[in-house]
Amino acid sequence: MLLFVLAFLGGVLTILSPCILPVLPFVFTRADQPFRRSGLPLLVGMALTFALVATLAAVGGGWVVSANQWGRWIALALVFFFGLALLWPGLADRLSRPFVALGNRLTTTAGADGSPKSSFLLGIATGLLWAPCAGPILGLILTGAALRGANVETSLLLLAYAAGSAVSLAAALLLGGRVFGALKRSLGAEEWIRRALGGAVVVGALAIASGLDTGFLSRVSTPGTTRVEQALFGKLMPDRKAPSSDENDVLLPGPAMSGNGAVMSGNDAMKGGGAMRAPNGAMSGGAMMSARGAGASALPVIGKLPPLDGATEWLNSPPLTADGLRGHVVVFDFWTYSCINCLRALPYVKAWYEKYRDKGLVVIGIHAPEFAFEKDLSNVRREVKALGVTYPVAVDNGYKLWRAFGNEYWPAHYFVDASGNIRHTHFGEGEYDASERVIQQLLAEAGGGNMPTDLVSATGSGAALASDEAHVLSPETYIGHSRADNFASPGGQVPAVAHDYTVPAKLSLNAWALGGNWTVSEESAAANAAQTHIAFHFQARDLHLVLGPGPDGKPVRFRVRLDGRPPGDDHGTDVDADGNGTVTEERLYQLIRQSGEIRDHTFEIEFLDPGVVGYAFTFG
Repeated sequence: MLLFVLAFLGGVLTILSPCILPVLPFVFTRADQPFRRSGLPLLVGMALTFALVATLAAVGGGWVVSANQWGRWIALALVFFFGLALLWPGLADRLSRPFVALGNRLTTTAGADGSPKSSFLLGIATGLLWAPCAGPILGLILTGAALRGANVETSLLLLAYAAGSAVSLAAALLLGGRVFGALKRSLGAEEWIRRALGGAVVVGALAIASGLDTGFLSRVSTPGTTRVEQALFGKLMPDRKAPSSDENDVLLPGPAMSGNGAVMSGNDAMKGGGAMRAPNGAMSGGAMMSARGAGASALPVIGKLPPLDGATEWLNSPPLTADGLRGHVVVFDFWTYSCINCLRALPYVKAWYEKYRDKGLVVIGIHAPEFAFEKDLSNVRREVKALGVTYPVAVDNGYKLWRAFGNEYWPAHYFVDASGNIRHTHFGEGEYDASERVIQQLLAEAGGGNMPTDLVSATGSGAALASDEAHVLSPETYIGHSRADNFASPGGQVPAVAHDYTVPAKLSLNAWALGGNWTVSEESAAANAAQTHIAFHFQARDLHLVLGPGPDGKPVRFRVRLDGRPPGDDHGTDVDADGNGTVTEERLYQLIRQSGEIRDHTFEIEFLDPGVVGYAFTFG
């Protein structure tokens, strides 16, 4: 709804553009006639035509975006010329000349008899005259529409913009020449603003074409990368990571985007039972324990399956609907591909799908991103394929499904019966046997015959191997300044500026530090030079680090040391025995897996090339 309000207000403000002035004389010819007979038909014709022209632009833009690299360069060329048009009005006049000519012909046809038909035709002409010159404000809306493609919401959004423009013209109709004169007096300042915007658009297009924008966009793209959006998410969606094993019936504070402090995985939970109180005062563990309390012999109805139309994309399947899933037992798995807890639960989810899909089970993964780079559809496609996920995946970049389910955790599993009722939930890792018994019971209720009674035995490899909880004493630790804990470099973190950091000679357990020149943002830190370092004194079998390549996308070589020596047999799957590895894509990298006695170590990673971006440490 907020987008529609903003689109409407943007349309209202369109009248501030100086190229609207040629349109106003046509409007003023109807100012002395009855509004319902003359003004209203004119406004309807203008709004419909304006929305149609804009929709065609959005459809064309969507096609261009989907054309991959060719589309990217064509789009950049269009943006570049759009910026030039703002800088030089003469160019804009030449570009809009075909629309103006068509509008003038319709204006002549409309005549001046004041009839509703002629006013409607005049409105169509006005829309054709207005649409090209409204580009400076409309551009942002069309960009979003092009990226999302042609759909009903796009047309309604553009219609809201057109309606706002109609309101501006209505004011002109009602106030007559006074509006016209006021606009003329305000042209000086507006002209400078228009030219400044044009220059910014040209510079932005050149930056994108040269690749200079990549690092900047990776730090400002959604979700969780701007203070405004983080504040909004804190109000609207308090997300959590769930514990990593059934030993830990504890739900801990959510990430900074929820305003509740740092995310902790199950590795951070107090051992044994009990619950840790979240900063908002809620007993975090209570919700999870109550969800787990329903045994397989009695599964109450917890709620109804909500609509699934909030997904921004579907992978491995056409879009699915709640109604279309009736008659099937469904398991929904909320996950995100850099979440270690999600990766360790994934082998069981895949095993359930393979074992029971012929019995009527449908598994749907709901990918709700934690970091901005997990919103990139190409990244999600790559990881879905690499992880061997073959069941349908709903991409929930807008968190609409997250909110529809009332979810708060990664990973989270929702078990839905054949009638569309949510009958069981489980948050975090563990209790896989109990979850499978729920699946068997719901399938039996749905009339499934010859139901197996044995249970799957799923063993993950690499980062998906179950955590060695008994030896994990290090918490999940975020590198960005909004969620960073135990940072030990002298002077602390300096947000948003390039700064030289040093690693202390000795780090206490769970302390970490940066070395070299880094720029620390809210969710990450970017290395500005080669030979930069990150050090961490940890205790766990496994150490993982979420990393991405430099702003130009080039691979970044690194070298890992454990207590100052190559890791040898303790190297992770993304490192060789000498500690060498390369960051090639944005994902979780397994750097250490201790093969012998598990004890505390000082880990250090040196990046041999500039530009790497670090996000979070996780342990297992």
